[in-house]
Amino acid sequence: MSFSLGLTGSIGMGKSTTAKLFAAQGCAVWDADAAVHRLYGKDGAAVAPMQAAFPEAIEDGAVSRAALKKIIGADPDALKRIETIVHPLVAQDRAAFRAQAKSDVLVFDIPLLFETGGNAEMDAVACVSVDAETQQQRVLARGTMTVEQFRHILQKQMPIEEKCARSDYVIETDTLEHAEAQVAGILADIRSKLSHA
Repeated sequence: MSFSLGLTGSIGMGKSTTAKLFAAQGCAVWDADAAVHRLYGKDGAAVAPMQAAFPEAIEDGAVSRAALKKIIGADPDALKRIETIVHPLVAQDRAAFRAQAKSDVLVFDIPLLFETGGNAEMDAVACVSVDAETQQQRVLARGTMTVEQFRHILQKQMPIEEKCARSDYVIETDTLEHAEAQVAGILADIRSKLSHA
């Protein structure tokens, strides 16, 4: 029996880096964003249903994220329709990963874990966290969004304090070494529980 660990946190808090630390310690990692990329890619499972609902979102046989942004910007209700198409496909992708993964600990990297109720499927949840100043610096350093866009994303996400309070483990990502030590500690805790189960 594998142990399912949900990994969540807000934008710019080091979730992807932390997921890599878990992978380096022998965990199988499922990434929600990567799953969406697969579904949206050429011949991806989301292409046909999205084409039926939003033909203007398809470019070169794939779903265009840029086109989706425009559609959502013009029609606030479009997001809900997109989610009803994509969420079940993401759940199928996650189930397929779970069925074939061989590791004792499966890590599910899901940014909106609590917001979507995905935490109910997990044996435990780890939340990555860092102070607000570091978070903003990291996000803006990517050069992909403005301060306004960053604040807008934060408003749509559950406050990090609440995510941390609802999680079984909190990983402070102030330095890579510190994060690595905490990941090792969490896995030691989980694996000791597994060996006594």
